[in-house]
Amino acid sequence: MRVPLSWLREYTDLPEGTSARSLAARLIEAGLEVETVESVGAGITGPLVAGRVLEIEELTGFKKPIRFCRVDVGAANGTGEPQGIVCGARNFAEGDLVVVALPGAELPGGFAIGARTTYGRMSEGMICSASELELWEDHAGIIVLDPGTAEPGADAFGFLPLREDVLDIAVTPDRGYALSVRGVARDAAALYGTAFRDPAEAVDVTAAAGGGHPVELDPELCPRFVLRTARGFDPAAPTPVWMKRRLALCGVRPVSLAVDITNYVMMELGQPLHAWDGERLQGALRVRAGRKGESLETIDHVKRNLDPDDIVIADDRGPVGIGGVMGGADTEVGEDTRHVVIEAGHFDEARIARTSRRHQLSSEASRRFERGVDAALQLRAATRAAGLLAELGGAHVEPGYTEAGPGTEPGPVALDAAHPGRVAGVDYPRAAVVHRLEQVGCAVRADGDALTVTPPSWRPDLTDPNDLAEEVVRLEGYANIPSVTPRAPAGRGLTPSQRTRRAVGRALAASGHDEVLCYPFVGERDLEGLQIEAGDPRRTCVRLANPLNEDEPLLRTTLLPGLLKTLVRNVGRGMPDVALYETGPVYLPREGAPERAPLPGVDRAPTAEEREALDAALPDQPLRAATVLAGRREPAGWWGQGREASWADAVESAREVARAARVELVVRAARYAPWHPGRCAALYAVTGGGEVLVGYAGELHPRVVKAYGLPPRTVAMEIGLDPLLEASAPPAAPRVSSYPVAIQDVALVVGQDVPAGQVESALRSGAGELLEDVRLFDVFTGEQVGEGRKSLAYTLRLRAGDRTLTAEEAAAVRDAAVAAAAERTGAVLRG
Repeated sequence: MRVPLSWLREYTDLPEGTSARSLAARLIEAGLEVETVESVGAGITGPLVAGRVLEIEELTGFKKPIRFCRVDVGAANGTGEPQGIVCGARNFAEGDLVVVALPGAELPGGFAIGARTTYGRMSEGMICSASELELWEDHAGIIVLDPGTAEPGADAFGFLPLREDVLDIAVTPDRGYALSVRGVARDAAALYGTAFRDPAEAVDVTAAAGGGHPVELDPELCPRFVLRTARGFDPAAPTPVWMKRRLALCGVRPVSLAVDITNYVMMELGQPLHAWDGERLQGALRVRAGRKGESLETIDHVKRNLDPDDIVIADDRGPVGIGGVMGGADTEVGEDTRHVVIEAGHFDEARIARTSRRHQLSSEASRRFERGVDAALQLRAATRAAGLLAELGGAHVEPGYTEAGPGTEPGPVALDAAHPGRVAGVDYPRAAVVHRLEQVGCAVRADGDALTVTPPSWRPDLTDPNDLAEEVVRLEGYANIPSVTPRAPAGRGLTPSQRTRRAVGRALAASGHDEVLCYPFVGERDLEGLQIEAGDPRRTCVRLANPLNEDEPLLRTTLLPGLLKTLVRNVGRGMPDVALYETGPVYLPREGAPERAPLPGVDRAPTAEEREALDAALPDQPLRAATVLAGRREPAGWWGQGREASWADAVESAREVARAARVELVVRAARYAPWHPGRCAALYAVTGGGEVLVGYAGELHPRVVKAYGLPPRTVAMEIGLDPLLEASAPPAAPRVSSYPVAIQDVALVVGQDVPAGQVESALRSGAGELLEDVRLFDVFTGEQVGEGRKSLAYTLRLRAGDRTLTAEEAAAVRDAAVAAAAERTGAVLRG
């Protein structure tokens, strides 16, 4: 909402010296979002005066009509002689009063005015149009002033509103009253403690109802509907300069007098109006719901198919307007309209909001209705518009009018006088609470500290004690609320789950992975891209009742879709080497859970039964960690060619997670979508009761790579954090020995299908407590080891905590480890 400061000053006397910026600062402190303060016309300088056209000479021989005008500018040119000006406009005649920019003036955009020869004549200045002065958008020609506006030579700054300070306010959904000069002026008066002159109260509404245009009304769609009729309107009557200027400052384009009047009253009072051509209406108007198959061409000349949820205004022929949004083209006022019917309604806010979004039609009217308008303003607004039609357009306003519907009355709200203070943490005296509530228009009845507050009709957002408390707090000043650092209660630090999650994140980041946070929403296409078969538990998802994106209506059951799409986005932006990780919940529906979660009211805390129903509807949300890698894992350089990421890097990222959680991880070959069946590893956590499957890692299936547009040979890992937390061992300080390490290398020949991890596990169990570490450093296949066989070479690091191991002891440990491997895997020591 754009609010000219001069218009606002008509309704409250701001303190002397109050600037637009200081007012904006006070309004911001009170909760109105003033985005900018614009100084309109600040770029206009120099001699700009009134001039009377004395003589017009039509110049010929040019491609377009050109006139040479002799203009009386009084003594403003220093000589008193008529000023010679060349002009191409055709909408003025001899004797007209115009606006003249003399040499030395500067117009908006840095356009300097001087004397120069053009079209064979010396032109000393310019006759100005509204567009050139940025008064309003008008391409019809120059400004023709009313004859008595000023004498020739008078300074235009004295009779034209050329300079103005305008507040641009972003009105939030709960403050619909601020979409009017009336509403902002009321807040300004409350902030400065000045008197507020309500423009609505100045409208005379003493005429008796009845005799107006007939109406049939559905009160559920429109609680109040008012019609006022003006006949004998002069359609050629021009909109006065002051009204055009105010509309333009508010961001509204002047159209014609009848339309401009409805827009002016809307900006002034906040009540949207519509003007009908009464001669084009047939029969009574009906405010009803739309019907299937109906359509309407609105005044923007777009044919719209109506919906049963739309509020429609119809006559005997059918729809003539979408109530609260836009009127129909067939009945709009035009150049020959003499019979004007003014409509002011109070429509259902929710329906207007839905209609506006359904038709993708956001109008000035719908913006106000969906935020809530004054429920008692319709008669005053329609009467104000009809009066302007009479005053400016020569119309005769019929004494009778139509007022239909029961209307709505705000209900009282019980408020403890101390409640605003409890909300803000500041003690507000009861008198201050009552005063602030009365300033916003509330009627307050006090019984001690028990207040009964009846909100005004223009504040439909005030429905509970917290709303009223907000009004008190904001007018008393948010800046007056002291900043007190809350004292944190004594606690026990992070929970085990929090510590594990942070440790996992640090470990993955330290190993070269970048953390990302993905949206938890997926679609069927994402699951199909992962090649997950029908019947897989991951296909059973929680569906959102109101998804942000219709293509992603499900909550994720795996972290991989978001990570894979993020990887594709990074690769597409020139980052071919990517290693990403995410930790977060997945959402697994519970068996027997209701399809929809209950929606308890917000006016009270949920009961125990409601909380139990909510808990039952919530899905399980286990924590998981996942990684994806593509491109080079080790960069190339002078040191070598680098290395591409492989399935082993995905497995290693799982080991990093397990080490951070202090869990031993066992890796076995597996087949599980979306991984390549020959390059997939199942991850098992070792617990006191055995091994627990916690995740998978490996290279993604080529079909998955193609479906997501991933780089070739992309690898991924996903592991559950909750089972790791359950299997986590207590933290223990590492054993540090001052004795030297003994190194033993062994090469074992096993079958091609024996996993290296199984051989390593056997070596560990056979070596016993003296084994510090075992590492696979070579894998060999060939004729030397036989067909269907492979050689695995391991380094065993042995160390004792109380002595230096002898060669015999080290050899014995090595032999025991080899024996265990031979027994469990059929390994043979390679000669």
